[in-house]
Amino acid sequence: MSRADQTVINLRIVIEQPVIGVLHSLQAKDEAPLDPKASTAGEALVFDFPVRVGPGPKFFGDQVRPEGPVRRFVYIRIGTLAGDASSPWTRRMKIDIHDIGDDLLAKAVAGGIIETTVNGTGKDGTPACATLRPTKRRVVKR
Repeated sequence: MSRADQTVINLRIVIEQPVIGVLHSLQAKDEAPLDPKASTAGEALVFDFPVRVGPGPKFFGDQVRPEGPVRRFVYIRIGTLAGDASSPWTRRMKIDIHDIGDDLLAKAVAGGIIETTVNGTGKDGTPACATLRPTKRRVVKR
């Protein structure tokens, strides 16, 4: 599929209730931490990034990771993977994007931002990791 068949849209991942003081970052294709940040008082962490969407829909971009013919997701790196060598955690959150509905995609193409919210703390009180289900997904204005 050529880039001419793809449209750039904007995604936002919001991590609510992150563990305070734990570094989080986006993961780029080269696996380097990107835009690292940590919550200082329990505030949400927000990561904005563009992706390309083609027919199917299929997702492409520096933060988009493939798994099989359909599944696409974004990694959020945590602790040492996010660049904090002294962290006791070496984890990643896996946030699916292949399941974003056509209605949200159409609104994003029209200029909105698809915002996916996840809970950043696991049941045991440590940073959430593995595949996280969104607690909310919506389109917001720029």
